[in-house]
Amino acid sequence: MPKALLASFANRISAPDLSISPMAKLTPGQIRTDVLSGLTVALALVPEAVAFAFVAGVHPLVGLYAAFMVGLVTAVLGGRPGMISGATGALAVVMVALVAEHGVEYLFATVVLMGILQVIAGAMHWGRFIRLVPHPVMLGFVNGLAIVIFLAQLTQFQVPGTAEVSGHGASGGQWLSGMQLYTMLALVGLTMAIIWLLPRVTTIIPAPLAGIAVTAGLVIAFNLDVPRVGDMASIEGGLPAFHIPAVPLTWETFEIILPYAVILAAIGLIESLLTLNLVGEMTGQRGGASQECMAQGASNIVTGFFGGMGGCAMIGQSMINVKSGGRTRIAGVVAALFLLSFILFASPLIELIPLAALVGVMFMVVIGTFAWNSLKIMRKVPRIDAFVIVLVTVVTVMEDLAVAVVVGVIVSALAYAWQNATRITATKRESRTEEGAQVYEIHGPLFFGSAEGFTELFDIPSDPEVVIIDFADSRVADQSALQAIEAVAAKYQAAGKTIQLRHLSRDCHQLLTKAGHLMVDSDDDPDYQVAVDYGVRTGILGGH
Repeated sequence: MPKALLASFANRISAPDLSISPMAKLTPGQIRTDVLSGLTVALALVPEAVAFAFVAGVHPLVGLYAAFMVGLVTAVLGGRPGMISGATGALAVVMVALVAEHGVEYLFATVVLMGILQVIAGAMHWGRFIRLVPHPVMLGFVNGLAIVIFLAQLTQFQVPGTAEVSGHGASGGQWLSGMQLYTMLALVGLTMAIIWLLPRVTTIIPAPLAGIAVTAGLVIAFNLDVPRVGDMASIEGGLPAFHIPAVPLTWETFEIILPYAVILAAIGLIESLLTLNLVGEMTGQRGGASQECMAQGASNIVTGFFGGMGGCAMIGQSMINVKSGGRTRIAGVVAALFLLSFILFASPLIELIPLAALVGVMFMVVIGTFAWNSLKIMRKVPRIDAFVIVLVTVVTVMEDLAVAVVVGVIVSALAYAWQNATRITATKRESRTEEGAQVYEIHGPLFFGSAEGFTELFDIPSDPEVVIIDFADSRVADQSALQAIEAVAAKYQAAGKTIQLRHLSRDCHQLLTKAGHLMVDSDDDPDYQVAVDYGVRTGILGGH
């Protein structure tokens, strides 16, 4: 897995990129590669979309329509050429309760509202906050994702019609056995071997497509008894038709769908933006977060009005596309159009493809997605970082990707705050300019986490009449820090002593002097700004 993910998070979000990927020129060779890569992705999308439709409790065509429409709109408008979007399991597990309780029409209305919320997030440029995801969280995310993709393929090793499909894998089904199982495993191994070996011979044909073609050819030619795409469900259908969700336009309906829409919008954006970063790291691209948010929102609005279950970026299929050579928007567009053609014209042929071929492709995605280097660095990185990697991986597998990322960011932020809170110290010395004055040289950041420790640094009863607090090696970060400074000043005033502040920002001087406690020396103070608006607006430091 990429070793420079940390650098990608530090990159400033640039203007939306509406052009072809800067890493790929639109040449005949690249167009051919993108078309073949799109075909590979489309073949892999079919069983995924059907399975996720089963998870959500809707007809398979609802999942296939979502894969087509979300994939097409995001391919054209998205923030990263090369990304693939469609119906996903993380969204499906949230939808199932809504569908079970209120019906599929409420799902369509929810998907529309979900899209509106995502467009708002994009317009507000909230996507840039994905830069705050720490590197250990990203490592845990990709590791957990690889495990989830692996577990999801286990349903294909069960007798069709007996598996109880879940968001993360198989449960309750009857496993294949005997010759059928051995044949399935052999075909999976053959597909993986072709994908591994073919790039060493030629890159004319994407290796995953070649693996699917060879394996499918053998199964069809020899009529091997293994599960096929058609055993899951028929994918034959017509064009998606415009359809206004048949729900009452009342406040009660809004109250029902809003909580689901908020959760789905958040999960969809988190997964899409993490995929944006991952694909960008692999292809040397940057920026486009806000554009991706708006593209995801637009795709879900369209999908909701055309009978689809909604979706977001699909990391597994995006990896297939990128590793097959797909670098421009053509690959995503072609994948969506191929998927639609399967539904309209080629369903009998597509339903003959063995699931073993598609499982082999996804197993290779698992191997390529897992951050194997994270296993080597676990003993070298700080223990809290190692803990975050494991935590995010486990939560990803047990819950879902979005919850895991949020948990990882919170734990990382708390750990960072605690580490900085313990760094606040003071060095005491006599003043060189004022006889009899005591100087406290503050070291470390002063913020909400270290405010209490700051107030404990001073020996007010024993200090002389004049005390100088020097912030040259510190940084006042927030209103809690200003409040802590004022509290210390008030204690010195109550003891009848004078306090001076050195190397404190001028805006802090203005707020603190309004309290009436401080005598400050501002000749050598810096100009950085700290919490001016907040302090003045609230009046907390504006006087008594």
